[in-house]
Amino acid sequence: MVSYLFRRLVVAFCVCIAVSMLSFGLMFMAGDPSIAIAGQGGSAADAEAVRAAYGFDRPFLVQYLDWIGSALLGDFGQSIYFHIPVTEIIGNRLPVTLQLGALSFGLALVLAVPLGIAAALKPNGLVDRLALVLAVTGQAVPSFWLGLMAIVVFGVWYGLVPISGADTWRGYILPVVVLTYSALPAMMRITRSGMIDVLAADYIRTAYAKGLPLRIVVLRHALRNAVLPLVSLAAVQLGILLSGSIVIESVFALNGLGRLAWESLLRADLPVVQAIILILSLVYVVLTTASDLLNAMLDPRIRGAR
Repeated sequence: MVSYLFRRLVVAFCVCIAVSMLSFGLMFMAGDPSIAIAGQGGSAADAEAVRAAYGFDRPFLVQYLDWIGSALLGDFGQSIYFHIPVTEIIGNRLPVTLQLGALSFGLALVLAVPLGIAAALKPNGLVDRLALVLAVTGQAVPSFWLGLMAIVVFGVWYGLVPISGADTWRGYILPVVVLTYSALPAMMRITRSGMIDVLAADYIRTAYAKGLPLRIVVLRHALRNAVLPLVSLAAVQLGILLSGSIVIESVFALNGLGRLAWESLLRADLPVVQAIILILSLVYVVLTTASDLLNAMLDPRIRGAR
């Protein structure tokens, strides 16, 4: 286990280095950032002044090392648009995204696992068919359309919940439901397929032959092996919910990190964009590494794989 842990941490470290370089260099790939900051009405002299003020005239490697060194200390520079530290802006917006993503992920996981198990126990049964309908519609319906329909029906027509903002907990109801419905199908289907494969294994038939009740066979023997692919998928889904909620945050007027990223791109606020890309990318790396380690704990065969 120690050897496996060391290998995974080395890989994660290398990925973090690559991600940080891409995060920093991404803004330069689209062109000269000094021109974007100077604006459409800016002259060549204005662009040159911006280039000198922000250090864009230095070698790329020097700029990167200076940026990543400050980022490791929690300093991502100042926002070009707001003229305040980037960490302060992200700190104000991050709680909304974290709450939205965590609530949606938790609700999707709580619903997906029981539905997937129930569908696998009786393939082609009523629950399985209902789960299939839920999965197909959840993957086919765009989240922004579902969000708009939810606003019209539950917010405008019936006035049950707020249609925008997150001043109270009721403001999270509609966006959490929409995000949950988008994340639910993939986790439910992989739970179902994994359970069907495991329930057909010889050791499961042996467990039934020994007289073990269905609850013990499913939860103690089958689910542990069937959940391995779900762990990896859940890590990806959580990363998507945390970083890909820009559409939902825009539809429901939530001041989260996704909406901040979109606004910063429109304003050419490069320090904010770079910080958001780096933070969300590192979240993906941490989640996928944690899922690999959890799978290794659940399945000893993974720890011995080379």
